[in-house]
Amino acid sequence: MPSLNGAVVFVTGANGGIGTHFVHQALERGAAKVYATARTPRPWEDERIVPLTLDVTDPASISAAVAAAPDVTALINNAGATPPSGSLLETSEADLRANMETNFFGPVLLARAFAPTLSAAPQAVLVDVHSVASWYAFGGAYSASKAALWSATNSLRLELSPRGVHVTGVHMGYVDTAMAAHANGPKLQPATLVTMVYDAVEADEYEVVADEVSAHVRATLSSPVEALYPEVRPTRAPLASVEE
Repeated sequence: MPSLNGAVVFVTGANGGIGTHFVHQALERGAAKVYATARTPRPWEDERIVPLTLDVTDPASISAAVAAAPDVTALINNAGATPPSGSLLETSEADLRANMETNFFGPVLLARAFAPTLSAAPQAVLVDVHSVASWYAFGGAYSASKAALWSATNSLRLELSPRGVHVTGVHMGYVDTAMAAHANGPKLQPATLVTMVYDAVEADEYEVVADEVSAHVRATLSSPVEALYPEVRPTRAPLASVEE
C-alpha cells in the first residue's frame, strides 16, 4: 500500500486552504519533502517545504516545475478555479476556456509530465481533486470542467496502474475556504478533507466520497436523469392530439 512516510509530495494550489493542509499533513505523516507550488509561492517556515512557482495553465511552467522536482513520488492535483459566471450560456468564451485550462488541462498535463517520474518510484501516488460538481451540474462551466477531470482521472488510473502508480479521486461538497465563502449550508473543514484523502491513499482506496451530499449524488447517478435533476421535468402540459 502507498505510504506518505518518506514520500516526496508535490502539491498544486498550496497557498489555498485545502492546499496548505495537504502540505502540513503530508509532513505529519512522515513525508521527507513537500514541493508547495503556486503562481506566487509564499515562504514556509520549514526546510522540508520547497516553495515552487507553478502556473498549471502554462506548459513551460509545468516543464520547469517537473525539472525542478525530479524526485516526486506523490502528485496532488489540488489547484482549481471557478469562472466569474457558472452558466454555460452566459460565461464568456475566454472564461470558459480559462476554466478548462485550470481545472482540466492543467491537472492532466501535470500527470502526463510527471508520469515517468512517478512510474519509476515505488508506491507512487496521483491524487486528483474533483468535487461533487463533477457528478452534479449545479456549477455549469465549473461542473463541466470537473466532470472532464473525473473522466480523465479514470483513464489515467487505467494507464498508470500497470506502471505501479495508485490513483485516487476526491469528491466533496463545499469546503470552508475562501472559494466557498459565498455559499450557505454545511461546509467540510479543509483539515478533515485532507485527512480523509491521505487515509484513503494509505488504505489503497481509489475514491474519496467525503460528505453526505457527495454520497447522495453518487448513489443517484444510476437513476434516470430526472431523479437527479427534477427541474428538467416538463412544466407545460403536452399538446392535445388532434383527431382527423
